[in-house]
Amino acid sequence: MAVIDQVPDVVFKTRVRDESIGGENPFKWQDVTTKDVFAGKKVVVFSLPGAFTPTCSTSHLPRYEELYNEFKAQGVDEIYCLSVNDAFVMYQWGLKQGAKNVKLLPDGNGEFSKAMGMLVDKSNLGFGMRSWRYSMLVNDCKIDKVFSEEGFIDNCPTDPFEVSDADTMLAHIKGSK
Repeated sequence: MAVIDQVPDVVFKTRVRDESIGGENPFKWQDVTTKDVFAGKKVVVFSLPGAFTPTCSTSHLPRYEELYNEFKAQGVDEIYCLSVNDAFVMYQWGLKQGAKNVKLLPDGNGEFSKAMGMLVDKSNLGFGMRSWRYSMLVNDCKIDKVFSEEGFIDNCPTDPFEVSDADTMLAHIKGSK
């Protein structure tokens, strides 16, 4: 894993609603830069292996959503969930999860995850290249704290989920005040 102090400069391929398109999928592509996400803001990002996967769907995203107001009370401007999935998968997962506060950030090509040093091969699960599970606190593009799960290796036989959770990040933010 790379240790860096600034978020990588990448362009995220997202989608926005465009009613002029019509049909069941009225969306167009919208590029969102790292600066759009992080500049001038205090942001929590948690990254996970994939939308619709068990731990990500039952624990990781729901707990950040549940604690959203507590993060806001600690001065956090935004919470982003990042995954190496495309914008359409992330959108549908967000609907299925009922995510109203946490923003889902697609890293479809894994460019951000790779630049973070967090891209791993999960071919043993049929996932291909995905993000390692971690969370980070970012202030105006500067990485203040990273909680990365133990065991970072390609084709890890387990899916550790001990320190990238919402409670650990919230405790860190409260303790650093």
